[in-house]
Amino acid sequence: MTTPEVSTRSVIEEREFPHPPQKVWRALTESSLIEQWLLRNDFQPVVGHAFSLRRDPMPHWNGVIDCKVLALEPIKSLSYTWQTLGIETVVTFTLTPTVAGTHVRIEHSGFSADQEANYKGAKYGWKNFIDRLERVVDEVD
Repeated sequence: MTTPEVSTRSVIEEREFPHPPQKVWRALTESSLIEQWLLRNDFQPVVGHAFSLRRDPMPHWNGVIDCKVLALEPIKSLSYTWQTLGIETVVTFTLTPTVAGTHVRIEHSGFSADQEANYKGAKYGWKNFIDRLERVVDEVD
């Protein structure tokens, strides 16, 4: 017996930052910097580390996103689970050096067809998060 394949969608945001990959990497992996562009957290750049992203609770949501680091290639890529409201997806950051700085690609994957509201929320959220990420990277020493 075969299991039917489940089709999923991804939210992808890409941008070129006028900074070297090392500077962007710091904003993706240092807890105090992550808090400035994403959410409060207890992140550690260690494969297997379980952490949470937190914000103030809202109606129908406790404000907690449970995560676990899946993969880490320093200054190149970072991937972790993103679980909230009983739905687990995966966020992957990929950094590619360019002549002008760093191409940043964020992919939030694993949204099934019946998760339209979550997919739309992620689309909206990552557009804002990448803007805030760029501002934080601009300020990193």
